[in-house]
Amino acid sequence: MPIPELPLPPERTCTTRHTSQPSYTPTMSTSGYLATLQEDGFVVIPSLLSDPEISSLRETATAATKLARTGTWPHFRTVPKQFPPWPSTPPPASEGGIWGVQHLLHPDMPGRTEFARFYFSEKVLGVAGELMGLERPSAGDGAGKEDGEERLVMELFNLLVAPEVRDFELRWHRDDIPWDASPEEEERLLAAKSPGGRQSHAQYNLALCEDRSLIVIPGSHRRVRTETERNAAPYESHLPGQLVVELKPGDAVFYDSNILHRGVYRAKEEDGEETRLTLHGSIGLKEGSGASDGDSSSKKVRATAVLQHGVGAWVHREDAAFGIGERAERMRANLVAMGTGEGVGFSLKG
Repeated sequence: MPIPELPLPPERTCTTRHTSQPSYTPTMSTSGYLATLQEDGFVVIPSLLSDPEISSLRETATAATKLARTGTWPHFRTVPKQFPPWPSTPPPASEGGIWGVQHLLHPDMPGRTEFARFYFSEKVLGVAGELMGLERPSAGDGAGKEDGEERLVMELFNLLVAPEVRDFELRWHRDDIPWDASPEEEERLLAAKSPGGRQSHAQYNLALCEDRSLIVIPGSHRRVRTETERNAAPYESHLPGQLVVELKPGDAVFYDSNILHRGVYRAKEEDGEETRLTLHGSIGLKEGSGASDGDSSSKKVRATAVLQHGVGAWVHREDAAFGIGERAERMRANLVAMGTGEGVGFSLKG
């Protein structure tokens, strides 16, 4: 079935500003982040990066995108496929090309060290830990450790980019929960993924260009779908209560992957300036840290969600060490312990 034409954000460059439909851009103190995430299912954190950091990462991300668009970098997300596995050859620009660059932390990725310094930075890990119920450290490299053990897990770090020539949209979904799940199964899976309302991982988008691509339904992360939501068309342009998350360069949105959400991506010109460069990462909480203790099914769901992207195939390599501090290596070791991903399957299809 062809995707219906839907209202999209206006065309832009990486540096222009614009306004259109209602959006959500809150500003609050650090103490309000967890409360907002628990209530709404997402929280926008403004100005997580400085202007020099934005400029440097934008340059590195642009170079990585160019490699992926030409097929020189072999790990990417391709139009029109929403979920893994993706093809090994990028489609031509006339068919949309790619909409994401995978494995920014891979040992062979040019610019890997700069990406790693951001991913493992205290400004990111501090927020992620707080959103998973960990206390912020008073100082030093002991952050995220309990009895000498690292509690955070390195997971995924990718880049979301604009398709070429033709617009592209993601259908409504929850990560890791099938859309055809019954209300009873949906309720069970929601509870298993966030027992007691506590996060077992932190997922985020960090914009290097202005970004209005993410659409969410606040509060939907803690309930089963309504009849309207359950019966809606996959690419329904408007559902009750939906909001567009607006990010300026340097802003981040951390969100519960259980939230009902979709993406709407404006195409860029072939070989033109990159108009979307959004770092897309996730950080996990180690088994035994309280988030999902004793629930083998929830652990398997998380392992599938992470390892289905192929990170397990390279994270254990001898040249995979980052050389930027002990914390990064402890978190990498926690990911290695999850396994290679062989036989885990895929969370969703399409």
